[in-house]
Amino acid sequence: MTKQKEINGATETISKFKFPSEVVKLPSKGLLYPSTNLLSKGEIEMKYMTAKEEDILTNQNFIKQGIVLDKLLQSLILTKIDYDDLLIGDKNAIMIAARVLGYGKDYNFMYDGEEQTVDLSKLESQELDESNLLAPNKNEFKFVLPKSDNEITFKLLTNKDERDIDNELSGIKKINKNLSPELTTRLKYIILSVNGDYDKKTIRDFVDNYLLAPDSRALRDCIRKTQPDVITKFKYVDVDGVEEDIEIPITINFFWPDA
Repeated sequence: MTKQKEINGATETISKFKFPSEVVKLPSKGLLYPSTNLLSKGEIEMKYMTAKEEDILTNQNFIKQGIVLDKLLQSLILTKIDYDDLLIGDKNAIMIAARVLGYGKDYNFMYDGEEQTVDLSKLESQELDESNLLAPNKNEFKFVLPKSDNEITFKLLTNKDERDIDNELSGIKKINKNLSPELTTRLKYIILSVNGDYDKKTIRDFVDNYLLAPDSRALRDCIRKTQPDVITKFKYVDVDGVEEDIEIPITINFFWPDA
């Protein structure tokens, strides 16, 4: 419900209801965003889930298009950011926060035939490895490929990058259903330069014809260690008392607990 009040001759609409919100810390701490971007503050404000967001979660059109979670997160984020700018690790943290704000911190799921419960509010973050970072507030890292000794720079993928990759792969599949070059396509978006050459055609040619398999593996390993993200693992003890870290399965119950 809203009410009107007049200020200096202008009418302002004011809600009588307070809107609960929380500040969510980003795993990247904002270090990879331009200083002019609000994400560089390393945190965003999110509101609690309402009936409006539950409508989004049950929107069959969004579900079929595979965009339901993006629509949900965009609705929950109060900070005026460009959603496409989000690094994937930061987006993952926002998704976890959305689940906590919507349905609570306890997430129940089945693993190895037993029900497990994880406190999502206690998940830790993998911090950004700044050792290869070229400059503050810039998403660009240097890396020397160990086998070929080529020097490259690379970036961590954003939400826009992921969407562009999906679109490119979909286009390739329409042309040739048997072709699925996901790895090389992703690398073409990740690599920014080769031996100082930033030309996109050069990068695509390098990935397709000159990137050695050992160098590809080394680069992907470097990215995994560099990327800030939420550590979505839990301690599992098997029947023999052996403890191991297991990836938390993000099933349909994550946002649809009654499914």
